[in-house]
Amino acid sequence: MALLEVKGLSVSFLRQAGLFKQRRMDVIHDLDVAVEAGQVVAVIGSSGSGKSLLAHAIMGLLPGNARMGGTIIFDGAPLNAAKLDKLRGKDIAIVPQSVTYLDPLMRVGKQVQLAAAAGTDAKMRQRESFARNRLAESTERLYPHELSGGMARRVLASTALISGARLIVADEPTPGLNEEAARETARQFRELADGGCAVLFITHDIRLALSFADRIVVLYGGTVMENAAAADFTGGGERLRHPYTKALWRALPGNGFEPLAGSQPHPDELPPGCLFAPRCGYASEKCQSERPELTAVNAGTARCFHAS
Repeated sequence: MALLEVKGLSVSFLRQAGLFKQRRMDVIHDLDVAVEAGQVVAVIGSSGSGKSLLAHAIMGLLPGNARMGGTIIFDGAPLNAAKLDKLRGKDIAIVPQSVTYLDPLMRVGKQVQLAAAAGTDAKMRQRESFARNRLAESTERLYPHELSGGMARRVLASTALISGARLIVADEPTPGLNEEAARETARQFRELADGGCAVLFITHDIRLALSFADRIVVLYGGTVMENAAAADFTGGGERLRHPYTKALWRALPGNGFEPLAGSQPHPDELPPGCLFAPRCGYASEKCQSERPELTAVNAGTARCFHAS
């Protein structure tokens, strides 16, 4: 059974639609994802696809003008606000995308130590994590404003990595890191998963995700287009199911470097049928008028009438 299950997630925001009018803008809709203990699931997609909103919804960090629907289940029980307050930072930890999550008035070493799992030597664990992430021991005495962007991201990662959490939600933890540092961060998440932790790793870096994840979830237009094993990303993409996923694979250097024409639709301008239909070479009349469900296809899932 999955440690984390997200079922039918929707997120909308109240926004001004005129001087005296307001309307809801749906940004995430009908989104399903699950992560088992011992597994790394990487969530990929272009900017605006809903990756970070998924992380914020799981952690209960959505802004006040957001409305959330669907169900989030942790360890077999619905994850509500009261339960999240007890689990956040202990059983469930986040590596946030924004470095502003660091307390500007506290030295970073102390902040990381406060996150250490109960019953462990917090200072020793913090120093071990800093050393592995190539942060000098003197870094622990610095305040957040004294860190570079890359240093701050490695500090944030250290906070979650020593927490002892059963579920880690990592929201774009590697931008600003060089390739070696990014791969070291990925290796540490892989080790946590191998030790029984469940990791949801949100990233725009497909190649990094493929180097250590078990499954890849592809978002587009605020929902899941495909859920595939990382091993399916091989060759010319013959084992992939959705045309969008295949296009992402072919766009990578070494796979043809073929750009995908067009752009992801704005939440206010979603097409009536398949969200990818305006850019898809396989789109039929049915694709233009009906929205496909996420269905099982060849040991994965895809939201496509022509999935293969």
